[in-house]
Amino acid sequence: MSTIQPKLSGLKAENFQKVVKGKKTDLYTLVNKDGYEVSITNYGGAIVAIMVPDKDGKVANVIQGHDNIDDVINSPEAYLSTLIGRFGNRIAKGKFTLNGKEYQLAINNAPNALHGGPTGLHAQVFEAFQTGDQSLTLNCILPYGHEGFTGEVKISVDFTWTDENELIIEYLATTNKKTIINLTHHAYFSLQGIANPTLGIEDQIMELNGDFFIPIDDTCIPTGEILKVAGTPFDFRTPKAVGQDIDADDEQIKNGNGYDHCFVLNKKEVGELSFAVRLTDPKSGRTLETYTTEPGMQVYSDNWGSGNPIQLGCTAPRRSAICFECQHFPDSPNRPYFPSTVLKPGEKYTQKTIYKFGVE
Repeated sequence: MSTIQPKLSGLKAENFQKVVKGKKTDLYTLVNKDGYEVSITNYGGAIVAIMVPDKDGKVANVIQGHDNIDDVINSPEAYLSTLIGRFGNRIAKGKFTLNGKEYQLAINNAPNALHGGPTGLHAQVFEAFQTGDQSLTLNCILPYGHEGFTGEVKISVDFTWTDENELIIEYLATTNKKTIINLTHHAYFSLQGIANPTLGIEDQIMELNGDFFIPIDDTCIPTGEILKVAGTPFDFRTPKAVGQDIDADDEQIKNGNGYDHCFVLNKKEVGELSFAVRLTDPKSGRTLETYTTEPGMQVYSDNWGSGNPIQLGCTAPRRSAICFECQHFPDSPNRPYFPSTVLKPGEKYTQKTIYKFGVE
């Protein structure tokens, strides 16, 4: 059973309790010293509530999710605020070669493989350990051959909710055979608070610490280039509204139907924990800063949203959320000059991402 019942979100832990594939699902709520909450289910590591205040002290849920386990499992948006793996983002035609052998993955985003396949981490029931009022560990084993990948991979994800309203996500993975791995979280952030309908992100101000981005073809696979953001709709080095260039007459914008691109984050050294992006909602005054050890960050402006129902009578129209998926670059196994996503026996895959909420 859950150790803490949510107080602010209106969610009920019992609505997340079920036996799925022989494993128990539940809702785990983290509470900091000021009473602000994060609620996570061990099905897919889906975050269903982040309850934080606006400039007037009014608390709202700033992440899109569902209010019961059946809706999480059957969500029209399969990756709604879930963990992603074993390989986040796309792999061209679902093919990659490792040790001279070609592997074929499921094509679940035609003509490509997406987010580790139909039964990736988003569809796994994790073993959950609530290690305190402010921390949760989720563990999962993906067997050899799962979704066509080589190697048995053991994955552990730690969530920590600090007194400074920081959600820290730390990943650890090991394998018994050489494999590829690219983990992330697909949180759908709605800083103005979810509603019916949830308001759009176009007026929110974004500042992004990246001088380069990775252009894509019309199937959202990298072209192989790494381009400067200068002079393009992808230049957020100086803060500007998300919607300013979101529908620009630009080939890359058209290929992504908006922003659905990986930015190359500015780093002094590989693997350093550094500032990636800051988002400010002028209406509520809420802010979100993201820090990560990853080399890239996929920015997705919810271009395919369609007004789906989410929790407690709220709805999620197109572009009512934005995702900051900290990760390695898409299609890395087929791009030897991209940072490697290969994991070998005896090595540890680690990643740390911080989502820090504030007001101004």
